[in-house]
Amino acid sequence: MPSRLFSGPDDRRLKRALCIVAHPDDIEFYCAGTVLQLTARGVAVAFLLATSGDKGTSDPDLTSAELSRIREAEQVAAARRLGVDAVSFLRHPDAELVESLELRGEFVAAIRAVKPDLLLTFDPTPGYRYHPDHRVVGRVAIDAAWPAARDRLSFPTLGPPHEVAEAWCFAGPSPDLVVDVRGQLEGKIAARLEHRSQTPSPVRLRHRWRSIAGEERFHRVDLR
Repeated sequence: MPSRLFSGPDDRRLKRALCIVAHPDDIEFYCAGTVLQLTARGVAVAFLLATSGDKGTSDPDLTSAELSRIREAEQVAAARRLGVDAVSFLRHPDAELVESLELRGEFVAAIRAVKPDLLLTFDPTPGYRYHPDHRVVGRVAIDAAWPAARDRLSFPTLGPPHEVAEAWCFAGPSPDLVVDVRGQLEGKIAARLEHRSQTPSPVRLRHRWRSIAGEERFHRVDLR
């Protein structure tokens, strides 16, 4: 009997995917190679970013508003390298995300608009140490996908219900899907290097990623 879970980016059941992340460059760090595999075979992929990364600088002359504009432009350029044109920003303050019905509703609206088969987001495993915005986004994105986006009486003004088949959660402790992205590594690096404001040493990043970034790891969550 065929597995209910998707086998990987080459699974022909996958037609649409949505990445929900916290900051510009999150996608390039954690799942850009997988996105490249999806878009290469015609899967429609969209990106939703909860913030514009307005705190991520040590430059004393940059304001949050200026940094937001820079980082949004960098993310759009990186997305194009990954074959993605649909990039949306919710523009919540960086490092201030909290679990709320407002944020869940914003994610529900995106899910219902995009109608993805697959959601890619952060692993919300409690106690696992990483940026607090990442934990919040992972938890709220899963809650938005199941059951909120599925149930017509939840957020009824945000469009018709949609059932996401599966979530692939990255940056967590218990992956059960490993995607070989060595064939997409140069494209993944090129997309990451579009984030110039976050890249003090492009040569060092390129050298390091060529040795460590050939796999992407996910924990699959069945949402059906």
